[in-house]
This record gives sequence, structure tokens and C-alpha cells, in this order.
Amino acid sequence: MRIANLNAYKLRPGEEDSARSRARVTAIREMAPDVLALQEVLVDTVPDDQDWDRAAGEIVRRLAADCGLAAAVSEGPAGVAMASNSHRPWYTAILWNPDTVAPIPGGFRAFGAPDFWHGCATAQFDVGTTEPFLVASYHGDPFRPDFRANEALRLKGIFRCTGGAKPGVLLGDFNGISAARTVTGGHYDAEPYTDQDHDDLEFQCIPETIGTTNLADRRQSAALLRRGYMVDAGAHLGAPWQPTVGYWADGRGDPDPWGERRIDLVLATRPVAPALVDYGVHISLASDEAADHRPIWADLDLSRIATSTEESR
Repeated sequence: MRIANLNAYKLRPGEEDSARSRARVTAIREMAPDVLALQEVLVDTVPDDQDWDRAAGEIVRRLAADCGLAAAVSEGPAGVAMASNSHRPWYTAILWNPDTVAPIPGGFRAFGAPDFWHGCATAQFDVGTTEPFLVASYHGDPFRPDFRANEALRLKGIFRCTGGAKPGVLLGDFNGISAARTVTGGHYDAEPYTDQDHDDLEFQCIPETIGTTNLADRRQSAALLRRGYMVDAGAHLGAPWQPTVGYWADGRGDPDPWGERRIDLVLATRPVAPALVDYGVHISLASDEAADHRPIWADLDLSRIATSTEESR
């Protein structure tokens, strides 16, 4: 099974036939995911907040259809597997290949305020294993490291079961640097901010290091990775490090003071870690045009997934 993630860069109503939208569809089709986590469906151009769900649902349905995927769940906002913070018109969503996986009825849940700055969408899938497979599409707070750390504990609670973690994966734009380490003990993601000097360091660095070493605040993922509760797919497999953001030149998209970083992650819970067989950052002409975040993917051997009961023994 292939799982993938894409921050779609402000996917708004009315741009379905634009060059960028076509590039998104091409990049997604190139990856051919069985499950896709999506962030940054943005309906801020719709003035009435009562229409936000409808507008976002239309965008997600269209993207899913163009990619040969599905997104419909009866319990979701506007009948779509998506979530938002009720105070902000930004949505996360989950799409899937209906020929290979099936959402479990009643297994969808949308989380918003006060748990998350952006919404977090979760869905359970029948993938032929003993237990439901839980997928979450998450978009971290962009401005407050302490909020991201708090969000991580809420995410951990979503995947928690008595004695361990549910089988599943957490994907998204974390807006933070991973705390994962290599087999030699160093961080998989080297410190990206050491030589930087700008006003936005407070959003990413440990406060007492700003202006000196500018160390990345990694509390968010550290909580999720503690004791192997989850593993970072890239670091766990020893994949070559590749950035997911910072490759768009100035003038394309929003100004980026950060440079190349890896803030889009695939985290697999303890029962799923043995099933990880491959991971990559999808780089193509289409992905370069599609968004300011490159898509990421991971492949799973479903026969290697443990049950939560086996994990707790």
C-alpha cells in the first residue's frame, strides 16, 4: 500500500482548470497513492462561513475525481472526508483509491478548534488487516512552537489505545523540523537555522537560542517519536535526506526566509513501523509546479503490520 501527502498550496475555488491545478493532478497520479493526505484547501474567497464546507467539499470532490480517487463519507462536512478549524477557512482532507482500500463506515472524524490551528481529518480504512488502519491528515500551527507541541499530544491521543498505539499513519505539513535521529545518533534533519538572521526565527527556534545557535524547536515530533510510539519514515528507513520546501525561488508563492527544509512528514505508529519498506520525496516537473511543498510518499507491506494487542505484549 502506498500512502502519500501533499500540501496543495492554497487550493482555492475557481482554479480547477489552471496550470497549477493540472500539475497537482499529474503529480498525484504519478505517485499513484492508495491513500492521500491533503492540506491547504482554502476557501477564504467565499464570504459566508456557512458556505465554507460546501465550497471546500466541491474542491476536494473535483480533485479526487480528476485523480481517480474518492473522498466521500456520510459523516464528513458536506459529505467529504475533510476538516477545518471552525474559525478559519483552511481544510485538510483524506482521499483514497476505492479499488484498493475502503473507508470504514463511522470511522471518519474531523477535529478543529481548540485542538488544532488548522483542522485535522482522520479516517479508518479496511486494508485487509486484523484491525482498522487509522490515517490522519494534519497541518501544524505555523507561528507557535508551543502550540505545535500541544497539538502533538492531541495527535498522540488520537492514535492511543490501552497499552500502546493503534495501527496507522500520521501525515502532513508539520511546520516544524523532525526530532528523528539516524542510527549514529545525530538528527536526520540537520539544524537549518544556524546561520540565519531574520524576524521569523521566533516561529521555529528554541527561544533562548535565537540570535546565537538558532536551534530548531523539535518538541512537536519529539513527543510523537518518544519510545518509538511513532517513527519518522524517512529516518527509520535511512532514506537519503531531501527537502520538501524551500525550492521555489523568491517571487513564486509566499516569501520564504527559511531555505530548504523537510517539514512534511510520514509518521507510522509502532505496529506499522515494521511494515515500512520505502519512502521518498516526489520530484518531477509536475510536482515542482504543483505546490510550494513537494509531495512525499511511503510504501507499506501490510503483512508486516502488528496488531495493537501484539504490540502491548
